[in-house]
Amino acid sequence: MLTIHAAPLVLPVGAAAVADGAVAVDGDRIAALGPYEEVAAAHPAARVRRWPGLLTPGLRQDRARELLTRCYHPDPREADELGELPLQGEEFERLAATMDATRRAGSVRRGLQRMLRHGTTHLAGPFGADDPALRTAVARSGLVVQVAPSPVSVREGVPDLDPFAAGGDLARTAHGPLTVGGRADLAVFDVPDEAALYGGGPRPCVATVLAGRLVHRAR
Repeated sequence: MLTIHAAPLVLPVGAAAVADGAVAVDGDRIAALGPYEEVAAAHPAARVRRWPGLLTPGLRQDRARELLTRCYHPDPREADELGELPLQGEEFERLAATMDATRRAGSVRRGLQRMLRHGTTHLAGPFGADDPALRTAVARSGLVVQVAPSPVSVREGVPDLDPFAAGGDLARTAHGPLTVGGRADLAVFDVPDEAALYGGGPRPCVATVLAGRLVHRAR
């Protein structure tokens, strides 16, 4: 079924922002993009999902490999002991020393799920052939691996599940522009304008659409 995702502001990247905008999604592709009234008139039978804030392209997580291989993402059942945030540095090393393949796979799976909750639809790669289990988990998640022209190196500082935490703007952090005929990878943030995506304030991701599928929706 064709679905229209509508928001007070659509930021396609590479094109002008659209106030009271909408993106029509047919399968895994963008069928239309523009003012809501025009998109809805062209597709009267479409299901409509109305979101608060702004709708953007899905984001790219540049530090995905670090987050998946150098961090431990606790199981909710471990929250009392380990908390809910990714464990890094010495805490990770202590766990990694006794971590079996099953526990590591669970951490990777939860890390991928938590990336989706931050609007991530693409991961900077590549993920080498030396870690087939990681490559399989990424492939099963549906997240797209964007291979950089040169290998992504380990950066200084603590990696963050929020792609904007690295300090890039939307044009740099988005996987690419929203275009008619392009793959429907979207993110929706409950913030008033683009400036609110940056800095230290909250930028709650209320929805993530991956290849046309709603894979995250904030409760």
